Amino acid sequence: MVAAASVVVAVGTTTGLISALDGGPDPARAEPSERTRAVRLDALPVAPSASPSPTVSPSASSSPSPRRTASATPSKTPERTRGAAPVSTRLYRHLDSQVQEWVRDHPGDPRHAVIEARIAAQPAAVWFADFTPGTITARVRAVTSAGAAQGRTPVVVPYVIPDRDCGGYSEGGAPDLAAYDAWIDRFAAGLGSGDVVVVLEPDSVAQSECLSAGERAARFASLARAGRVIKSANPRARVYYDAGHSGWHAAAKQAGWLRQAGAASAASSDGVFSNVSNFHSTAAEIAYDRRVLDALGGGPGLGAVIDTSRNGAGAPPDGEWCDPSGRKLGRAPTLATGEARIDGYLWVKLPGESDGCKGEPGTFTASYAYELAR
Repeated sequence: MVAAASVVVAVGTTTGLISALDGGPDPARAEPSERTRAVRLDALPVAPSASPSPTVSPSASSSPSPRRTASATPSKTPERTRGAAPVSTRLYRHLDSQVQEWVRDHPGDPRHAVIEARIAAQPAAVWFADFTPGTITARVRAVTSAGAAQGRTPVVVPYVIPDRDCGGYSEGGAPDLAAYDAWIDRFAAGLGSGDVVVVLEPDSVAQSECLSAGERAARFASLARAGRVIKSANPRARVYYDAGHSGWHAAAKQAGWLRQAGAASAASSDGVFSNVSNFHSTAAEIAYDRRVLDALGGGPGLGAVIDTSRNGAGAPPDGEWCDPSGRKLGRAPTLATGEARIDGYLWVKLPGESDGCKGEPGTFTASYAYELAR
C-alpha cells in the first residue's frame, strides 16, 4: 500500500485474525472487563481533534496529507429504505484478538490498565486475510455465531483479493479471481442469518490503478459478485465497499470505480467504507463519504462507515502513514452516529497493531498502543 497507508500491514499476516484462524473465541473465558483495577480513565473521545492541514494533491507514490474540509454539520440520520432488517447497534467484541492476548499475558505491566480499558474493551473488526478455503466457513461461523449469541453485531473483513496491496507489505491473497470467487462462496456460507457488517476488501477499489484496465474490470466484476453472494447468503449482512479516504482520490473518480464494482446496487451493497487503517479526521471523512455517495447514486439506502480507530488527532501534516507519532484513538465504535448517511464509526484497524515501523508489521506493539491510548 502507498497512498492508502498501512491498512493490512497490521493484520494481513498475523494474529489480528486470531481465533478467526483457529476456531473462534472460548465462551468460557472471562472478559477482560471483569478484571477491574482502581484507575480513573477519561472516556473515549466523542469527537476527534480537528486541525486540518493544507490541501495537497493525492498521488500513488506517496501518502497524502489530509485535505482541508469544512466540518460536517451534525444531523439526525433519516430513515432509509433497505432490503435488510435494522442492524443491531450493539457491536461484538472478539475475545481472541492480539490486544486481548497481550492483556491476559501482561497483568503486571504498568500500561496494562490503560490498554485494557481504552483498547481491549472496545469492539473491533475481525480480519480474514489468509487464503485457506478448507477452514474459512467454520472460522467465519465461529465469529458470527458468537456475536449472535450475545445479540451483538460482528464486523468482519475479507481480505484475500488477488494482487492484494499491489505487491506491497501486505501482498498476497488468492492465486486468481476464480479461486477468490470460490473462497467468497465459502466465506459467505459462514455468515449465518444474524446481523453482520462486512468491510469488503480494503484497498481493492482505491488501489486498483496498479492493475491494467482489463485486470481492474475483472476485479470489479468479482467484487460485485462477492457482494451479491454475501447478501444472498445472509440478507441481514451489511456490505460496504472501499472508498479509500478523504486524502486520496477525488470523490467522483472513486465513485466511478465503486459503481463498476457493484457498490451502487442494492443487490450487492449497503454503501462504502473509508479511512481504514488511516488517520484522517472524522469530520473530513463524513464530508468526503457524502460526496462519494452523492456521486455514486444508487438511492438513499446507501450509507458509509468510517474507521475511527486511530484518527483522534487527524492525519499527520507530512502524510506519514507508518505508525506516525502524535496520533490518538478516535471516536468509540458505534452503529448509532446521529449523522445523515453515516451508518457507523468502526475500529477496523485494531489500535496498537503496528504498520511496521514501531514493531513488526502486523504485530501488537504495546508501546504504540499505549501511546495512542494515553
